[in-house]
Amino acid sequence: MKFSMVIMFLLCTCMAVFPLHAQENLDLKGTSCIPVRSVGEDALAFQDGEKMDFVLHYRWGAINTDVATATVSLDSLTYDGHEAFLCSAYGATSKFFDIFFKVREDFRSWFTRDGLKPLKFTRDTYEGGYEARNTYHYDWNAVEPVIAAEVYSSKKGMRQMTLPLTPCTFDLPALFFYARNMDFDSVEPGRKYPMTFAIDDDVYNVYFILHGRETIKVKGLGTVKTIKFAAKLLEGEVFKGEEDMLIWVTDDENRLPVYFEAPLLVGVASGRLTGYEGLKHPFTALVETKKK
Repeated sequence: MKFSMVIMFLLCTCMAVFPLHAQENLDLKGTSCIPVRSVGEDALAFQDGEKMDFVLHYRWGAINTDVATATVSLDSLTYDGHEAFLCSAYGATSKFFDIFFKVREDFRSWFTRDGLKPLKFTRDTYEGGYEARNTYHYDWNAVEPVIAAEVYSSKKGMRQMTLPLTPCTFDLPALFFYARNMDFDSVEPGRKYPMTFAIDDDVYNVYFILHGRETIKVKGLGTVKTIKFAAKLLEGEVFKGEEDMLIWVTDDENRLPVYFEAPLLVGVASGRLTGYEGLKHPFTALVETKKK
């Protein structure tokens, strides 16, 4: 197991709610975009000023410790003539784990306030000496819409390219917020639903599966009514492949990710919501707060 890949996976998961590892050769015929309710600004599950804090955890044998933190915040502004949101997502290993493998992730995404159409995306990554940077500009006005991408890595240098763009294609932060407006009345338990996102020099197809409602206890937060999702993970250097990643989001109008867990080849990785502010709706899914 590569520790850097575990940390990278956890930090990205905080930013996108749903699993991000590419799924290939899926039978997704008859499916299209995520089934969402209205994405008009008045109907959104969030508002500018929202902020979420996460702690990332690793468990294996005698090792049972928090390893990193991540913060996701949302602001409003005008970008290129559009009334837009700016999502800033930042993740970092703790000072102790910096000694072994320092990781810093800085994702930023600009998307329209009405319709959540992605406009721009940047990524600035440092992983133990390895660096990666992305800058995407979404060209919706082209005859065939494309993502104009500048992609840099310390291994391959700077490259310029175009990536395919459809109305269902997002960057990770934009996908995170789009998915929070899912129409649960249209989602069938057990069925695979696709999502598409771009990162670095490629576009990936992923999917999620709805399990149902469940009330769970989240360390540091309390007892929360949630909706549980899962995804099959590809077998490889990090994941077992035969088990699912699980994600729990609040069963209220906020749709906050409060906990997620993924089995690794060695140990289990997880993340939990530890703080929040600026929610658009009352946090009614939190039925019992942790006693201090």
